[in-house]
Amino acid sequence: MIRIDLEQGWVGETRDGREERHPLGSPEGFALVSRAWLRAGWDARYVYSFSWMGRPIIQLPEDMLRIQEGIFAVRPTLVIETGVAHGGSLIFYASLLKMMDLPGRVVGIDVEIRPHNRRALEAHPLSAFLTLVEGSSVAPETVARIREEVAPDDRVLVVLDANHSKAHVRAELEAYAPLVSPGSYIVATDGIMHWLGNAPRTASDWAWNNPREAAREFLADHAEFELAVPAPPFNEGIDYEPVTYWPQGWLRRRA
Repeated sequence: MIRIDLEQGWVGETRDGREERHPLGSPEGFALVSRAWLRAGWDARYVYSFSWMGRPIIQLPEDMLRIQEGIFAVRPTLVIETGVAHGGSLIFYASLLKMMDLPGRVVGIDVEIRPHNRRALEAHPLSAFLTLVEGSSVAPETVARIREEVAPDDRVLVVLDANHSKAHVRAELEAYAPLVSPGSYIVATDGIMHWLGNAPRTASDWAWNNPREAAREFLADHAEFELAVPAPPFNEGIDYEPVTYWPQGWLRRRA
């Protein structure tokens, strides 16, 4: 159980009948408050309240800022994302490529791209940066289609945000990790599933059936990748654990 005293400036967590208290501004205190906030945000559907350049983007804003830092560092010419939904994250990545004046493009893959979402994306001012591929992200014909998009000199970054079951994400990692450029990333999103417990809209097997576990198993079998959450390029505050829906999901291909 977590208790927060804003007037006194501490946060406490009770374990085995004993409460440990930490200052709110300490790394431990910040981590506890962040965990409570992330859980409250999940229950309140907080991430369902944002858009990017007119398209809904169902992501934690901090994750979007952090992946912006990763994209700026890698400067990819091809961003591949599994899972399209409303397309907000595709537009987000396309806008970054345009702002960085990169000759890049964004490929979005989904088992079903709903007609109204497709029409909105194809009519968007950044549509020239987008390629939409409908099909299962792990189907051999889909993977073959995506490989055709990769030019020999492309710098490729991949984001996995489709079906979040462990088996599906593990299959996506095996399929798309070979396309990732040295020094770039494949990101397995939404590993937060592993500790949501009995929160609303969860399932009883999420403690193990999640992208975080898929990434852990993948790393054990692939020495060419490492767990490497990008460090903030600017930080005048405390060192803290990332506030994220994507814990332990950033896998970097060794240079």
